[in-house]
Amino acid sequence: MVTLGIFIVLIGLMLLGVPVAVAMGITAIGTFVLLGEASILTMIAQRMYYATTGFTLLAIPFFILAGNLMNTGGITNRIFQFANALIGHVKGGLGHVNILASLIFSGMSGSAVADAAGLGLIEIKAMDDAGYDRKFSAAITAASSTIGPVVPPSIPFVIYGSITNTSVGKLFMAGFIPGIMMTIAMMIAVAILSRIRNYPKGTRASLKEIWTSFQAAFLPLMTPVIIIGGILFGLFTPTEAAVIACLYALFLGLVVYREIRLRDLPKVLWETTLHTVRVLFIISAAGFFGWLLIHQRIPDAVITGLTSFSSSPEVLLLIIIGILLFLGCFLEGIAVLVITIPIFMPLIAKYGIDPVQFGVVMILCSMIGLVTPPVGMSLYAVASISGVDLWTLSKELLPYIIGILIVTLIIAFFPGLALFLPNLIS
Repeated sequence: MVTLGIFIVLIGLMLLGVPVAVAMGITAIGTFVLLGEASILTMIAQRMYYATTGFTLLAIPFFILAGNLMNTGGITNRIFQFANALIGHVKGGLGHVNILASLIFSGMSGSAVADAAGLGLIEIKAMDDAGYDRKFSAAITAASSTIGPVVPPSIPFVIYGSITNTSVGKLFMAGFIPGIMMTIAMMIAVAILSRIRNYPKGTRASLKEIWTSFQAAFLPLMTPVIIIGGILFGLFTPTEAAVIACLYALFLGLVVYREIRLRDLPKVLWETTLHTVRVLFIISAAGFFGWLLIHQRIPDAVITGLTSFSSSPEVLLLIIIGILLFLGCFLEGIAVLVITIPIFMPLIAKYGIDPVQFGVVMILCSMIGLVTPPVGMSLYAVASISGVDLWTLSKELLPYIIGILIVTLIIAFFPGLALFLPNLIS
């Protein structure tokens, strides 16, 4: 009953509009007081501070900064033009371009919201000019932004790795194949919808135009090569790679393309600070909330309850996926991760599920949460920049959500797809 009461209060507060971090804090404090253990509250500051002091978490503000610098420095536009030259000529071409550009950009920022807000403006305007429905353009933009946190570098993988002590390098490698699978699934959806609705296609680019656009995008395309290559060859850690990404993006924007001016930097840094504070405040509050769960032995109760359903790891994963999808409708993705990881990790260890594979499954589930109402962050971001009604956009997103769900189930039942690349570096 205590477990049920805790989660009813937590979700209830969030549905009332209470910020995620505040809702977790109020729930934890209220529970300790009602249980007559108010003396424990002297540990709040310590538990919140401890939750955000991991070296791995230092990567978060730097990856956020790298994404903001790339959006400001003209890098996103070059990526879009290169993707357009490659596949803009097929039926529904700009829809495919939207997805391919997000795949490329995902290797630089690790943030879905940065993708939606940065590339989204360029993509939606281009599709408007070409005669596409605004709801179609907005839906693809929101859906394709979810590729960002799956393909490395990835902020959610950094958070998962820091909480579970799983190698972030292996998690990064594990995201490659699922990210490409997501891209293919979305392109299939676009191809079907484009034929049904008779969407236009662009002019086929000549080899010279493709080469010119590739030259313009070459240096941005080197970002994931530098990041992943450096990690694989042991030149730097994932946290240090985030710093390298920032320095490289700043170099491109200030020196090479000269589209970032010195007076732009305070705004970029301020936006990065705001985003970082929001993320880390949730993590810090979750640290205290997680301590409450452990104190009340809730993970043990969940393990006992779920193991009574089945002894099959596949059935367990299906149950967990269902729970994550349900929570993703009401909670922000990072909040779902930091709340559920301490509960599920002992369970997957008991069933012998690889933590790297499970991390990919969790991140894929949280990506579905980014584009489902009522609290999907990418959903809101794209709705605001496109002017499309939230519920209209939600309905238009259904084919892409189904595609991501199919990829999630494939990764859950065929772990080798996620573990193939990480096993090469172990």
